[in-house]
Amino acid sequence: MSGIIEFNETNFENEVKKSDIPVMIDFWAAWCGPCRMIAPFVEEASKTYDGKLKVGKIDVDNNQKIASEFAIMSIPAVLFFKNGQVVDQVIGAVPKKALFDKIDKVLA
Repeated sequence: MSGIIEFNETNFENEVKKSDIPVMIDFWAAWCGPCRMIAPFVEEASKTYDGKLKVGKIDVDNNQKIASEFAIMSIPAVLFFKNGQVVDQVIGAVPKKALFDKIDKVLA
């Protein structure tokens, strides 16, 4: 994975809550078909918005504490953070344009 960071309970505070640029997190699981559908868009976003947006993934099976903190009930769930706070989200497998439009809105 190019610029995609694997977030977990160890690095979440520094990488997400204390990030000086907006952060996009893809909450996913290996068994989730729709998660695999949006994975290429998440990968592309990490390259397209390099330096402007920190892009990462959280495996909900291995990071249940973080998933429950943000009330992740269905995946894929993409959350956008600014200054350590959730500012927007996308739930479910969406087309690339919908995801990138949301990124552009968060970065505006």
